[in-house]
Amino acid sequence: MLLPLTRRRLYYDLAGPENGPVVCITHSLSSDGGSWAEQVPPLLQGGFRVLRLDMRGHGGSDPVAGDYTMKELAGDVASVLDALSIPRVHYVGLSIGGMIGQAFAIDHGARLISAMWCDTLPASPSAAAAMWDERMNTVRRANSLEPLADGTMERWFTDAFKPRNPARWKQIRDTVAATTPAGFLGCSAAIMNFDFSGQLSSLRIPLLVACGAEDPGTPASENRRLAGLVPGGRYEEIPNARHFPNVERPDEFNRIMMNWLAQHARAR
Repeated sequence: MLLPLTRRRLYYDLAGPENGPVVCITHSLSSDGGSWAEQVPPLLQGGFRVLRLDMRGHGGSDPVAGDYTMKELAGDVASVLDALSIPRVHYVGLSIGGMIGQAFAIDHGARLISAMWCDTLPASPSAAAAMWDERMNTVRRANSLEPLADGTMERWFTDAFKPRNPARWKQIRDTVAATTPAGFLGCSAAIMNFDFSGQLSSLRIPLLVACGAEDPGTPASENRRLAGLVPGGRYEEIPNARHFPNVERPDEFNRIMMNWLAQHARAR
């Protein structure tokens, strides 16, 4: 479904029983809600209502020119919840989706039942600024993400994934290549301009941080540190996975996710 906002539209997918607790899911850079296909069946079977959002310029959502901020992207999430009259959610976000989740918790914490942030960071990867500049300039020159697609897949998945599931590998690669340049550049600017590390200690939310053990870009050590910044935060590590453990190791990821949600399922 397309939600009309000021001068743009935001795409969302909502499935499941109307009276079920809502799980709101946000995806990574250069991806879309389809990256959570492996999680939807167990969530629906568990009686949850599943809300997947596409970020600006990703998937079915319109791009917006210029740089974005995490606060603005979290505001997009709040706008969808308002439009759908959803008061509170369980939040699951991966990569920039987890960064947006942190901004959402800081600005809209009363709307959270629980949070699960995956393969993400509490602040901009400042040591990687030159690498991000190079990627962004590549996209500007080509006006496309096609030149980044293969390298992105290498960072996201171990070498074992493609031969094991070539159709899913191609589907996700095609999604990377099809991401709008404006959406990629705007979200990349947000990634390079945030730091929540000093605010997370004020949060009072149930939090689980999960990460693929072999994630090179948002490493396990940083995710473990993130969990420690939020009072009571827990950490789980998923072996034999890089940046997309929910796709590469769905059984392990789903077990962790469903066990987490079951602990907080009675809260509304």
